[in-house]
Amino acid sequence: MEKNLAPLEALSQYFRSDYFPLTKQEEEELARRFMERTVKRRAFLLQEGEVCRYASFVVAGCFKMYAVDKSGKEHNLLFAVENEWITDLASFYAEQPARVYVEALEPATVLQIKHDDLLDLFTHYHKFDRNFRILVERGYIALQDRLLQSISATAEERYQNFLTQYPHWARRLPNTQIASYLGITPEFLSKIRKDRVTKPGKA
Repeated sequence: MEKNLAPLEALSQYFRSDYFPLTKQEEEELARRFMERTVKRRAFLLQEGEVCRYASFVVAGCFKMYAVDKSGKEHNLLFAVENEWITDLASFYAEQPARVYVEALEPATVLQIKHDDLLDLFTHYHKFDRNFRILVERGYIALQDRLLQSISATAEERYQNFLTQYPHWARRLPNTQIASYLGITPEFLSKIRKDRVTKPGKA
């Protein structure tokens, strides 16, 4: 169990820093129910057609969630780095086949909890229910904001918003991955970046 101490401390610290902090007993429940898993680069936590059985907290590394259209083109929906979650909530809660992939962009370590164990925590430790409700609400707000941007914002504005909202992603991701997230080609993203360099106050 010694190898699990650092990852579990990262998860406990996550709740202490931005949510309702956990009691010692609640932290013991984390240690009992969450499992550590190492993931190789380009390995999958989830593939289309599988049922998402675990909620995953990223301790180290970087992941992307994406869908593949009929022509085989990938469309990035979400990224996650340290202290973030990467879970297909639709598949996880409905226990239905996923329509997305979750793939490691870097060698990674995650902490995972099974569907039934998480629901049991919600029932017996209401602080977990409140914390995860806040987490899902924030994710919904971010998704709504992204959809509104796709309707009304230019590609340049979407890129600027991406840099503002997710600087920790921007520093880790290659242009190809960011371009897929923004819904533009890598070539057009390179043009946007080049244009920004020539304008005062831009990077």
